[in-house]
Amino acid sequence: MASHFEIELEKLKNIIQKIGVLAESQVGESMNALLSGPFVEAKEVKKTEDKIDKLDIKIDEICQSIFALQQPVASDLRFIMSAMQISNEIERIGDLAISIIKKSKNIKDKHDLIVKFNIADVSRHVEVITVKTNECFLTRNESTIGEIFVLNNTIKNECDDAIHDIINEMKSNSKTVVSGTNLVIVLKHLERISEHCTNIAEYVYFMINAKIIKHEKFGEKKSED
Repeated sequence: MASHFEIELEKLKNIIQKIGVLAESQVGESMNALLSGPFVEAKEVKKTEDKIDKLDIKIDEICQSIFALQQPVASDLRFIMSAMQISNEIERIGDLAISIIKKSKNIKDKHDLIVKFNIADVSRHVEVITVKTNECFLTRNESTIGEIFVLNNTIKNECDDAIHDIINEMKSNSKTVVSGTNLVIVLKHLERISEHCTNIAEYVYFMINAKIIKHEKFGEKKSED
């Protein structure tokens, strides 16, 4: 029979899984809004945001209760410490997704700009990294962590290139300034979502190996091991 401590840990894992799926859904809706148009009503998006915020608070409460009553050690302690950080990262991903949905409404000639600056490729990669991040938390698979770090570098390079091209477009055509500015903000949000996913992968690595590592050093660390 599972102890109260084990039940609390399992509850914590399930809630993080749930909040991760909600954030993944929110990112998916933001990509729909960016590439074509919002498929859900604003009130539904807000409802999901509220659920994410409540679960984030719930995770903090459970972690504080475990710290106060159970005095966890070793891998359990690392899991709880990481859970609090991962929850915060997921909550920020949800906020950025909401902001993308709002900004997308102010991008005129959206289809032309998306095709011209390869925004669909960036969006697809951001959706993939979000899915892989949830998978990485559940499976604790180190190869998935490596894939997340590689994807993050790809997304960063794609965003940098697109922002550079959009700025040049705005310099040569003043009519694109408003839409171009909103698109640059959206790209920075996409880049931040990718960074938050990478931060989560780093926390999962910490849970597995009891070592803190930054994604830039992941390849070097693996070769040492």
